Amino acid sequence: MKNLSEKAARNLAAVREKKPLIHNITNYVVMNYTANALLAMGASPVMAHAPNEVEEMVSFAGALVLNIGTLTDDWIASMIKAGKKASSLKTPIILDPVGSGATSLRTDSAKKIIKETIISVLRGNASEILSLRNNDSKTKGVDSIHSVQEAAQTAKILARELQTTLAITGQVDLVTNGESTVSVSNGHPLMACVTGTGCTATVTIGAFLAVDDDPVSATATALSYFGLAGEVAGKKASAPGSFMIELLDALYTITPEELRDGCKIKEN
Repeated sequence: MKNLSEKAARNLAAVREKKPLIHNITNYVVMNYTANALLAMGASPVMAHAPNEVEEMVSFAGALVLNIGTLTDDWIASMIKAGKKASSLKTPIILDPVGSGATSLRTDSAKKIIKETIISVLRGNASEILSLRNNDSKTKGVDSIHSVQEAAQTAKILARELQTTLAITGQVDLVTNGESTVSVSNGHPLMACVTGTGCTATVTIGAFLAVDDDPVSATATALSYFGLAGEVAGKKASAPGSFMIELLDALYTITPEELRDGCKIKEN
């Protein structure tokens, strides 16, 4: 995991050069914003959830993003259908278990997706990640009531059990596959004041997974890039509304060289 700052620069350049198609089955709250974020960073988004097209659509994609934020039984069925197809094609899948632990529907749906597909990266806040292992862990809606540090050891164990890479995002992000662990400290406080920043971090990881076949480095470099965009946006915006717009602009304007120099990734 050496030279991750250089890898971050290469990954961003590759996204902009290759413009990978990122297939999203995501929630209504963030659909427009995450699509715009993917466009801003150089990727090509598609939001397709109809069960009679998801297998065909994911066949063209560089990565599949599954997000259970506004889930229904039909959407979960589409996610599993798309996920099985992606798994058969070895297309990377990233799952965002939004609100897992808050209700049994969310927790059970996340676990079902994990069981029936091959997840490359699982990204959530600390409480969501803990809920996937501990039945007595509860979240406060979709917000975390646990710290990243509280979930760190569980994440390592869960990553090994599931044979996947976990990303716990918070003030300092933690990325682990159970063996290698890195932390990412890029970011800005206003990111917590805007709905959907976690979901946008997820699609950013999806874009980087489409050009980097190492889930740990793809995830860490994507989170560093997204966090750096938050830092850049925070220098220009004084409140959440303007911050949202500045964040999109930062995703568009940050150069690979600026990302290389601004990376705050540490191998633990």
